[in-house]
Amino acid sequence: MKLHIKNILLLGMLLLLTVGGTTSCKSKKKLAKQEYEAKLTQANTDLNAIINGEAQWTLEEQRSRIEEIEKADFQNTELDELIARAKAILDDKQAEAERIAEEERLRELESQKVSEKETSIEDYLAIIAAAPDAETANEKIAEAMQLFAAPDVPVLVIIYHLGDIVDYDAPTTAEKYLNYIKDQKNVTVRVNNIKYDDNNKITELELIKK
Repeated sequence: MKLHIKNILLLGMLLLLTVGGTTSCKSKKKLAKQEYEAKLTQANTDLNAIINGEAQWTLEEQRSRIEEIEKADFQNTELDELIARAKAILDDKQAEAERIAEEERLRELESQKVSEKETSIEDYLAIIAAAPDAETANEKIAEAMQLFAAPDVPVLVIIYHLGDIVDYDAPTTAEKYLNYIKDQKNVTVRVNNIKYDDNNKITELELIKK
């Protein structure tokens, strides 16, 4: 009789351990699911903040957060789409920041009190392109023209160069090309060669596509 009661008690203890283990396993799974959902929600919130321009982080911090979310590998299609959008927006912001920095650099260059001889024609091309308005651009064109022997000095633009083969764009003049730069507000060439006269004035300017 005592042995029978002992067996019943052992069986009861085993049953309790089994039920307890199952409950514990279910609890762990539930906690893991809750943790995943919480992290997924936070990732969605952060990505939307970046996309909508509401994030308080720097561009570098935003990019780090996107990389952190991407490495977490949530395996969620909607989240993957948000990641792609956030990356594209950060790329655009980075390009805009670089453009502003370049404009600031050119403004600083312009503000420097240097003589005409110290400001190269390549500098003038950049300054004219970055001018805030037509009046300022025209002033800089007038300054740059002092570097040339005449307004109709030929300007040649190389569009293709391979070995001895050189192709030029339609020839133009110094005055026309500087006004072209003013209208385009962009410089896609660099100086390749310059010819001077005895007075150190430019008699021919050769440019090449960057």
